[in-house]
Amino acid sequence: MKKLLLIIVCLPAALGCTDQNDTASQTPVNAMYFPPLTGTNWETTSAESLNWNTIALPDLYSYLDTNNSKAFIVLKDGKIVLERYAGTNLLNTAPFTASSQWYWASAGKCIAATLAGIAQQEGFLDINAPVSRYLGAGWTSAPRAKEDLITVRDQLTMTTGLDYTTSNLDCTTPACLQYRADAGTQWYYHNAPYTLLHEVTAQATGTNYNSYTNSRLEQKIGMNGEWRSIDDNEVYFSTARDAARFGLLTLAKGTWDNTPVISDLAYQTAMTTTSQSLNASYGYLWWLNGKGSVIFPGLTAPIASDITPQAPDDMISALGKNGQIISVIPSLNMVVVRMGNAADNGAVPIIFHDGLWARLNLVLGR
Repeated sequence: MKKLLLIIVCLPAALGCTDQNDTASQTPVNAMYFPPLTGTNWETTSAESLNWNTIALPDLYSYLDTNNSKAFIVLKDGKIVLERYAGTNLLNTAPFTASSQWYWASAGKCIAATLAGIAQQEGFLDINAPVSRYLGAGWTSAPRAKEDLITVRDQLTMTTGLDYTTSNLDCTTPACLQYRADAGTQWYYHNAPYTLLHEVTAQATGTNYNSYTNSRLEQKIGMNGEWRSIDDNEVYFSTARDAARFGLLTLAKGTWDNTPVISDLAYQTAMTTTSQSLNASYGYLWWLNGKGSVIFPGLTAPIASDITPQAPDDMISALGKNGQIISVIPSLNMVVVRMGNAADNGAVPIIFHDGLWARLNLVLGR
């Protein structure tokens, strides 16, 4: 087991999305199970049949319950092995169930990255083009020459160079978006330029963002969520099973039951591998495990650590505020989903996620 590097810093409220190297052991896409697009039927398989260590399950479940989890799902080869719900829904009026919706927080960034790739493959969007092509000049307060350096790809990679010392990193008005460094020369987890990626995609496609999400993603894989405006943010809400569907699509490299959702495999690969030289653990709004170096949100320099040392090196994950997690592990052909309230005392539950994998490893016999 790799030792987690404890970081005693105050981090901001949310992570984005964690890929990387495929392995020869991954189940072929045509051998994976995909649930029907409608209805509640979803094939299951037992932990016993997989020779998992079921004696370790109570400790895993206790850890989840103690840390305010509402939903937990593990898929193997597309089939549900573990599924557990607890607590109450957003209105605190009914038990949290498979039909309860919950917010993804910054885990939704991975949806936005996927939609940008779809918009590009359809010819609507060029991620190497300046953002001003889609939002118009003056979308920031940076000098025009500096603003024009910022591309859509910089939004996807957190390298816009916009000032991160502003009091509100969620504010998307031009007054809040000041020049600090040339695009591509600075990595910082700045939420506002990401949020504007929604508007970039909407303007490029001429389609409402929720409508585009529905037609290009949700209908094709059976998801039934929605984006909601909360203060300056656009936040995705769905059930835990919807999150598992998105994880399964990612595990299958953008193809759902032999139907391509992202046919641009070059984009799919670029999205889930190191995207720039500043933060090795970041793709296009995805965090990458197993890189040995990471700039966490709120920091400006790399730390010698993986994002989740206890997890497999090839893990692909979406991580959001209060422990919204979608982990995709190609080497295990597995998807892990966790939704719930704050998992630990830190603003970002990095330690909780690592502890989850320490216990899950015992179940898997790793």
